[in-house]
Amino acid sequence: MLLPAVALVLIYCYGPMAGMAIAFEKYVPAKGMIDSKWVGLDNFDFVLSLPDTYRVLYNTVFIAFMKMVCGLIAPLATALLLNELRKIAFKRVFQTLIYLPHFLSWIILGGILLDILSPSSGLVNQVLKSFGIEPVFFLGDNRWFPFVLVATDVWKEFGFGTIVYLAALTGINPALYEAAEIDGAGRWKQTLNVTLPGIVPIIILLSTLSLGQILNAGFDQVFNLYNSQVYESGDIIDTLVYRLGLEQYQYGVATAVGLFKSVVSFLFISLSYALAYRYANYRIF
Repeated sequence: MLLPAVALVLIYCYGPMAGMAIAFEKYVPAKGMIDSKWVGLDNFDFVLSLPDTYRVLYNTVFIAFMKMVCGLIAPLATALLLNELRKIAFKRVFQTLIYLPHFLSWIILGGILLDILSPSSGLVNQVLKSFGIEPVFFLGDNRWFPFVLVATDVWKEFGFGTIVYLAALTGINPALYEAAEIDGAGRWKQTLNVTLPGIVPIIILLSTLSLGQILNAGFDQVFNLYNSQVYESGDIIDTLVYRLGLEQYQYGVATAVGLFKSVVSFLFISLSYALAYRYANYRIF
């Protein structure tokens, strides 16, 4: 039963790793990897000499880190609030509504957000105008664009993360709440002294595992929302690879950037699993 899945992983995940050799070549598609000129680390030197490299690296880390932090806080807070609801039907309806955006692609959401955040006719700016606030070009202003990326990503994914915390909340012994209530603890005290300590292991686990995504700022989202006006604050490693490889045909340079990202991500993933094993007793096997 595992054979088809293993075959797919070998073909589409491990097979293409042979292409890493392109990072050390002046790759010409007509010649292929074997006959292309070997240039060693010249592609990496070229990447480091680009004026935008460090800005792109900063944007990637900043956006990814903000998404990690907000992506942990928002689902946790939502799960705690849903846990306090007593009407099961209302709880299920609300949970379904916040979960739906997870199934929409960024192509669809990108079009929706372009309309909602439009500086001339967008719903958000219409509301701002009603309060006497000047329209904001959210998708064309470097001051706002990174925070728009974070906010929209959290809105899309926090419903999915909420399910994980709700599942963890079901594992807390109800007798602890009864004991706390007998001792005079209200709902807030019960949350602080029973609920949160009961899900600390899952919080630590998700926090440490998210370290592996420190260089993944979300290509699909950024590519569908950004434009040349916000390259300064919205350009990330993945979009740089796209432009170098598919628009400028610098395949070796683009592969070098991708390889650098993969190596750093591998190190962070290894660190995250080590921390998860130490502090959350998480084991892969």
